[in-house]
Amino acid sequence: MAKEREKTPKKGTSSSGKNRRLSAKDLKLFQKKLLEKRIEILSDVDEIEDETLRKSRLDATGDLSNMPIHMADIGTDNYEQEFALGLMDGERKILSEIHEALQRIQDGNYGICEGTGKPIQKTRLKAQPWTRYCIEYARKLENGEITEEE
Repeated sequence: MAKEREKTPKKGTSSSGKNRRLSAKDLKLFQKKLLEKRIEILSDVDEIEDETLRKSRLDATGDLSNMPIHMADIGTDNYEQEFALGLMDGERKILSEIHEALQRIQDGNYGICEGTGKPIQKTRLKAQPWTRYCIEYARKLENGEITEEE
């Protein structure tokens, strides 16, 4: 019976591999990665805006003629602007996720799956440090097995 008591507490302790919280060192590392990614995205968004949205057709094409603009050229310009807006929207969503991840670090719940309450594996956090979900829960979301509650 004494042996059973020794084994029982070990199962539920936070020192087991699956239930470990991130160390202060890990949190600093992920915070640094998130801040670096935020700077990178902000730079990308500025570049996209400069190249696509702030240039006039004359600047973009170097067309100096006074000829009327062809409809195909207008279509191409519109497509490029829509594409750039789509990229910027995606980048803004990631910026929002990064902001929320930085807030979770401050709140002390970074690295915990918002769907299951279980720790998110470090390998997943290294690949996508702004993630809110463990891989299992994210797969269920992608497959439509569950819906995201916001």
